[in-house]
Amino acid sequence: MNLVIKIGGHLIFRKEGVDVKLLREHASILRELYDGGRWAVVVGGGDFARKYVEASRNLGINEAASDSLAVQVTRINARLLSLALGDAAYQAIPATLDRVREYAALGKIVVLGGLQPGQSTVGVAALTAEALEAEKLIIATDVDGVYTSDPKTDPNAKLLEEVTLGKLQQILSKTSHKAGEYKLIDAIALKILSRSRIPAIYINGGNPENLRKAILGEKIGTLVKPE
Repeated sequence: MNLVIKIGGHLIFRKEGVDVKLLREHASILRELYDGGRWAVVVGGGDFARKYVEASRNLGINEAASDSLAVQVTRINARLLSLALGDAAYQAIPATLDRVREYAALGKIVVLGGLQPGQSTVGVAALTAEALEAEKLIIATDVDGVYTSDPKTDPNAKLLEEVTLGKLQQILSKTSHKAGEYKLIDAIALKILSRSRIPAIYINGGNPENLRKAILGEKIGTLVKPE
């Protein structure tokens, strides 16, 4: 099986520090279930990236340079996960899509962060899924799936079991994006998933067993389907 997993940095790399227990549990499940196919795990920047971006902005540095800092943080986070995976992972962190393809052919899990400024790690995950011809893209966040609105601010938000890419775009159409900010999906990722027709599954990664279920094909979270 070819598979790409996106782990939100905010799940593990928080203001109070690294959630070592959760990182270890995710790594354990990945090691256990890896079947020798082309797998890649894309790691976000989390609160660590936001701190650097905030400092960069306070220094008057532009968004492109601030985003570049965030990319570097995602690669450090990815390196920590690759070390936690041990021999199951290729230990070099790729900085280009060509390197992702190259490393994925070596029979180990590839772990990466961002690739370039202006591109979210969700976008990177979608691009990686397309490049590896993944059967599905699993996106682990800190909520149970995709809701009709932001569940953190709207008590009436309803969890969706399935949603099309078009409907997801409508839900998120009024949100903005700046360097280092969390977002379910962006225009680049939407475009890539639309053309590749790769299904995405949003899960709550705070419970590692949800990752196990998603990998094994059990019903969990929200299935995002191509049109």
